[in-house]
Amino acid sequence: MKVIVEADGGSRGNPGPAGYGAVVRDRLSGETLAERKGFIGVATNNVAEYQGLIAGLRAARELGAEVVDVRMDSKLVVEQMSGRWKIKHPSMQPLAREAQEVARGFAKITYEWIPRERNKQADRLANEAMDGEGRPEEAEEPAEAKAEGDRQPHWSGAVGEPTRIILLRHGQTKLSVDRRYSGRGDHPLTDLGLEQAEKAAARLSKLDGIAAVISSPLQRAHQTAQKLADRIGLEVVTHQGLIETDFGTWEGLTFAEASAQDPEVHRRWLGDTSVTPPNGESFDQVHARVRRARTDIIARYGGKTVVLVSHVTPIKTMLRQALDVGPQFLFRMHLDLTGVSIAEFYPDGHASVKLINDTSHLG
Repeated sequence: MKVIVEADGGSRGNPGPAGYGAVVRDRLSGETLAERKGFIGVATNNVAEYQGLIAGLRAARELGAEVVDVRMDSKLVVEQMSGRWKIKHPSMQPLAREAQEVARGFAKITYEWIPRERNKQADRLANEAMDGEGRPEEAEEPAEAKAEGDRQPHWSGAVGEPTRIILLRHGQTKLSVDRRYSGRGDHPLTDLGLEQAEKAAARLSKLDGIAAVISSPLQRAHQTAQKLADRIGLEVVTHQGLIETDFGTWEGLTFAEASAQDPEVHRRWLGDTSVTPPNGESFDQVHARVRRARTDIIARYGGKTVVLVSHVTPIKTMLRQALDVGPQFLFRMHLDLTGVSIAEFYPDGHASVKLINDTSHLG
């Protein structure tokens, strides 16, 4: 499929309340195939332009596009994505990397600058996002929300309204009882696991403003997510990018059994994220797909609070990305069943980790 992506972003104040819009059209007929828009809080024009590009590319990928012609009225974004201008500003670099990562999924992609009058539909969507989502000064949050990590003034220099991602590991399964590798095997929760999920749901349901509950497709995560969704009146959204690592032939084995079966590979795997279990998936591969999932989720729910119910490796990976640390973090971080962690991702590329592996609800 060959498509045109038109994207735009704006900021009323630069920085100020900002939003983006994106349109995907059929390249032959000009028919509109998809529209995207979103409010991203306080940000600059350039940040909003990049967010519009990322949203448009994501929409094109969802439609199965192979060839993409991007058309934008931002000279900066077009020249930077074409490789003709260097990306010097720190706030632009992570956004450009995210856009480039999505772009690599297409067989061919080109970038063209167009005058604003030829970008009216995307511009309209960006303005609708700013008009519809501009927010008055927020009221005081309840005490429980503050306990989960409130949005106090930040000291990192981050700009914009963050997307708050509450990360929840699923409850107990029969494999976790025996400490066996549990990747793509689709095991339900035990009775204790259901109880753990209920307690986590009771805790998180006290928070205001949860916009979405998003789950790995595996039933242990989906069952955990459903407990919360039922309490707050939302449908569980499934995202393939949140699935656990594929442990290949080690699935269902204990640590000792996997080590005995493939001693050399297992030894290297414990310290090298590029090593792949036999017929499985490396942690580097997980890192790439979790980053894609995070970008997709932020494009859809930017500036809002979402709960992601997932597994050990994807949760560790998202925390690692928020902290901007090396792969050794994966091997030194422990996550308990239904442990709660919180990371906030800002539209200018900054991030902040507010909580890691809290299980106070189980006590």
